[in-house]
Amino acid sequence: MGIVVKIGGIPWFNAMEEGIKERAAELGVSAEMIGPTSADPALQVRAIEDLIAKGVDVIGVVPNDEAALEPVLKKAMDAGIKVVAHEGPGLNNVDWNFELASADGFGEAHAKLLCEKTSEPGTYAVYVGSLTVPLHNAWADAGIKWIAENCADKLQPVGDRYGVAESVDDSRSTALDLIAANPDLRGFLAFGSQGPIGAGRAIEERRLGGKVHVMGPFSPGQGQKLLKDDVISGGFMWNPAEAGRVFVTMGNMLVNGDEIASGTEIEGLGVVEPDAETRNIITDNLLEINKSTVDDLAAKGL
Repeated sequence: MGIVVKIGGIPWFNAMEEGIKERAAELGVSAEMIGPTSADPALQVRAIEDLIAKGVDVIGVVPNDEAALEPVLKKAMDAGIKVVAHEGPGLNNVDWNFELASADGFGEAHAKLLCEKTSEPGTYAVYVGSLTVPLHNAWADAGIKWIAENCADKLQPVGDRYGVAESVDDSRSTALDLIAANPDLRGFLAFGSQGPIGAGRAIEERRLGGKVHVMGPFSPGQGQKLLKDDVISGGFMWNPAEAGRVFVTMGNMLVNGDEIASGTEIEGLGVVEPDAETRNIITDNLLEINKSTVDDLAAKGL
């Protein structure tokens, strides 16, 4: 099994790789993670082409651009390779896509947290991994909609969403520009694990901790100090190591011909209610990252 993720070398996907290795060892199967050097859909296509050429049994993918991957995933399926996706709810050429949180619930949870933290009216900015990452943009859509309907008296969006959240450096520099241009900036909804870290560093530099709030999913070990220093205000995540384990578990089930139907129990997901039409399995396995939980989550290697 080969699992192609968005980008290699960042804490989120390092944790996922550990889960992949652990579960593969438990099941006695061969599984590897391929992390491209940048969040470039073309690099994911190339990696999947290589896996097809190797004749693997299963391909897993965390897509940067669903549309860009559809042709190569169809090629994989036509070759008899099983395909499992994560964070790709709109993909057609997959056996299954699994999620550990619903898109609406994830976006709304962060929006509510930002509204609760905001005391003075002002503006907020939205980060996504890129404008082609469907799930990040679905989270953003849900968060923006919730704020418009429930917190518009306190918060208004500034600009459009910014596709920088797979890069600490890009997230930081964009945050510095936004802070300089918007003295009433009150916060960030940063979807993409590097977004809260980069925005947090910008806020730390400008000594705006507790005044400009950063919400988003991030690796607790990476953001632990920023959270404790009130530079990152909090967020929600799922366990990326568990997602790695689920990739291997589901891939093994598909190769063995095991049926995935209503009531099937899948380790890491629980008892599932799959949507046979969309090929999606959506569960609710959210973890809140705050000052009370961050040490424990970091200690688990997340």
